Amino acid sequence: MHRSAFPSLALVDRRRPAYLAAMLHDSVHVPKPSLTEVLFAWFLRLVAVSCFWFALNYWAMLIGFSHGGAGRFDLLSPQWRAAATTLAVVYPVAAIGLWLLVSWGPVVWVVAAAAEIAMDKFYPGLFGHRPLLIVLHASVAITFILFRAALLYQRMRQARKVRVDSP
Repeated sequence: MHRSAFPSLALVDRRRPAYLAAMLHDSVHVPKPSLTEVLFAWFLRLVAVSCFWFALNYWAMLIGFSHGGAGRFDLLSPQWRAAATTLAVVYPVAAIGLWLLVSWGPVVWVVAAAAEIAMDKFYPGLFGHRPLLIVLHASVAITFILFRAALLYQRMRQARKVRVDSP
């Protein structure tokens, strides 16, 4: 087939078709992430690492690697079986979602944190009392909300600057 049959595919510099060369100029102006966005991404990845650590702890308990083998799945009470198995599955999913910075990552983390808070507050006789874990989850949630509020404020300021009818 002759090249003149498709003029839009004519080669500009023998490496790229003409339509790609035109698109390259448009793609040069990628907005740079703000400091708040970069810090928020680092925060989410730090939470992802801690979720992965929690997942490893639950898996170590379930397979008998920690607690001297006393936390093995077949030796646990039915309540601990349900809770530990659920958290051993949910925490790695939350870690992946948080590390990839996708919207469902924090949602899955909230599910895992809510489960652990419910275990601590509603069933302390079954699961024990871990106040440090509650403080950790609360501080992560508050920090997340503060970051989201800062990002919302930043986007509102940018939107106000970019309006067409601005004087």
